[in-house]
Amino acid sequence: MESPFKAGILKGKVALITGGASGIGFEISTQFGKHGASVALMGRRTQVLHSAVSVLQSLSIPVFNSLFFFSPMATFLQFNSLFAQFSLPSTLTNHISAILFNLCRFIQNEAVGFEGDVRKPEDAERVVESTFKYFGRIDILVNAAAGNFLVSAEDLSPNGFRTVLDIDSVGTFTMCREALKYLKKGGEGRSSSSGGGSIINISATLHYTASWYQIHVSAAKAAVDATTRNLALEWGTDYDIRVNGIAPGPISDTPGMSKLAPDEISSKARDYMPLYKLGEKWDIAMTAIFLVSDAGKFINGDILIVDGGLWLSRPRHLQKEAVKQVSRSVEKRSRNAPVGVPKSKL
Repeated sequence: MESPFKAGILKGKVALITGGASGIGFEISTQFGKHGASVALMGRRTQVLHSAVSVLQSLSIPVFNSLFFFSPMATFLQFNSLFAQFSLPSTLTNHISAILFNLCRFIQNEAVGFEGDVRKPEDAERVVESTFKYFGRIDILVNAAAGNFLVSAEDLSPNGFRTVLDIDSVGTFTMCREALKYLKKGGEGRSSSSGGGSIINISATLHYTASWYQIHVSAAKAAVDATTRNLALEWGTDYDIRVNGIAPGPISDTPGMSKLAPDEISSKARDYMPLYKLGEKWDIAMTAIFLVSDAGKFINGDILIVDGGLWLSRPRHLQKEAVKQVSRSVEKRSRNAPVGVPKSKL
């Protein structure tokens, strides 16, 4: 589908995207790259990051994978070696090198993958720092890492409940906190004349009323929305940072949908949707581009719902025993998955 935005609308911007190597996060990474941004992908699984890098390369988006410690600045090195042939004062040479280094970063957008778990503060700090060191600035943070599965409340363990909150809620706050010094107006890597950056937190609509067999995610996303609005108030006022959320509905062909609505029930879900169809990852990515571009420069503290109107209705389209059967089948497939694929229902 053709984008409604100009190809260079995000030119010169650097975005860090958690969960950026799969599902909705990967589509956002891809579209940001296609629209001129340099992107850093954060994910827990090395193999998934490798696969994401390969796909981005196949789409002609320049990709340089930090897992292999491959320098993206080949052009800079060529220029630098050329200037080394001249007898110039060291201070002048260093100044020219610095200019060329930063220029080469933004002549061509790039993407890089960093392995890390948003539940671990040390990983969050390391990935944010690595992104800044790699690109020299951070303009956008997208928190798309999430955990989800269908389960009735009485069958949900405290650990399962806590894990989803740790990924979605605590992970989102931790990443925001670590990125603050780079996103705020006048922060590291930002010129005194440039404003603050932008944060997007991927949420949901499950907690707007109530949702069957989703108590853990409903609680987690309610916390994410509260975080979004509070940071928009505090950091918008103090640091000129815009903080917004996107609440997707059922999105086809994502890991989440394979767990929440496998083939056993996905066809029934469409019957209850006002638009009678599932959304696409592209829909969420276009919303993200709108929010972080100048088109959304006066939007702050909002959560944009992109679900075709589904949240207006909460039908019980699956009985409890059917949920248990689906949950067991998903868990069985996870346990039988090849090495390198996550084996829990998360």
